[in-house]
Parts: sequence; C-alpha cells; structure tokens
Amino acid sequence: MNITLRVWRQKGRDDEGRMVTYKLTDVSPDMSFLEMLDVLNEKLTLENEDPVAFDHDCREGICGACGVVIDGEAHGPERTTTCQLHMRSFKDGDTITVEPWRATAFPVVKDLVVDRGAFDRIIQAGGFISAPTGTAPDAHANPIPKPDADRAFDAATCIGCGACVAACPNASSMLFTAAKVTHLGMLPQGQPERASRVVKMVNQQDEEDFGGCTNIGECAAVCPKGIPLDTISQLNRDLLGSLSKGIG
Repeated sequence: MNITLRVWRQKGRDDEGRMVTYKLTDVSPDMSFLEMLDVLNEKLTLENEDPVAFDHDCREGICGACGVVIDGEAHGPERTTTCQLHMRSFKDGDTITVEPWRATAFPVVKDLVVDRGAFDRIIQAGGFISAPTGTAPDAHANPIPKPDADRAFDAATCIGCGACVAACPNASSMLFTAAKVTHLGMLPQGQPERASRVVKMVNQQDEEDFGGCTNIGECAAVCPKGIPLDTISQLNRDLLGSLSKGIG
C-alpha cells in the first residue's frame, strides 16, 4: 500500500502546531497502525528529521496508553485501540489524518502525546476502597449476585484510554468516571465510600475542566472496551442520592 499521512506536529504545549504531510510506500496491510508510525519514524530518523511522538506501551489493547484521532474518529474506523487497528482497514492511495486527543483537560505534550494526568487525579479523588489490614478474606466470604458481579466486571474493563473524551463534542469524561464509580459501587467492598466517592470524583472531574455530559452517546460508541452508556445513569443516581443526604 502507498499512503499519504497528514500528521499533527507540535513541539510543546506553547507551540501552535500544524499538520505536516508525509508519504509512505510499501506499507503492509498486516501492520498495526502503530507499526506504520514506527516505519514513518525510521524514515524520518534516517532523514535527520524529528520523529513523531506518540504514546504506546503494551500494544495489545490492554493498557490504554495509545490513542489518536484518525480521520476524525477516536482510535480510527474500527472499534478497538489504536495499537490493534491494522492497515488493512485502509485502502491503497488513502490520505489519513492523524491528530491527538482534543480536550482542554488533555493538553498536548508533543505531537500526538497528551497529558492524561487528569484521569489519575479523578481516580485519586475517590476510586479506592477501605482495605483493612490482616489476613485476606476468603474469596467466597462476601457472596455477590451474578448480575452485580457481571456489571462490576464490565465497568472494570475501562482502560482509561480517553477515547470517550476525544469523541465527545463537549470533551466530557463522564463515561470514564462512571465506569470507575460503577465498578466499585456494585461490590460490597465499595459500599463504605460509595456516597462520598461519587461526589469527590465528580467534583474532581469538574476541576479538571472536562465538559458537561449531554448524553449524546459518542463516548460509548467509540469505547474499545464497550463500556455501556447506562453506567452514566448509575453515576447520576448515586450522585443525586449522595447530594440529597447532604454529602459533599
């Protein structure tokens, strides 16, 4: 495949940034999108040009480190992580536009790399449980109904990639926060902090300058782990219940 890339290049947070066009030849359709970027960077390095900075780690769709907007879609045309997107999803001769996540709360560090520390601070605000010291309890000590366990597991699959924020017209992180709140809220271990957790995490979300949720649903549509939109409804129920009790 021969492809043309339009890649966002930005030296740092204070740089205005610009789109730069590159041409690649003999791209294998079996390459992952990140492998294709590796090939581009090898070419740029040989030409004594600065390689394109992009986030990556496991490259197995597990860690959530990678993530770019490809042709206007978070993670690209397939519902998967960028590292698991393959070039066979494109055609010979295609022009592909590659940009970083666009959100005030995700400032660009360099090129396609953004600072997602806002997610870490939301989790630090309340995404934890009380852990008494001593011998670990038996696995069956706290029976959990299977529907609750399944819902907690589904929410726990969130990898914090930020695609939900990138896809949302308001740059809201509500699906991410709701996944963390729902995961712990469905388990008996998460009950002691349940009421305070949701208030603290939503307050921190607001402090990070994410946009408000208007239930458009683009977040769930692009989530590579399929976090359902109704987790936001559960967060809202927990939040209203906590506020009605004067918590927060």
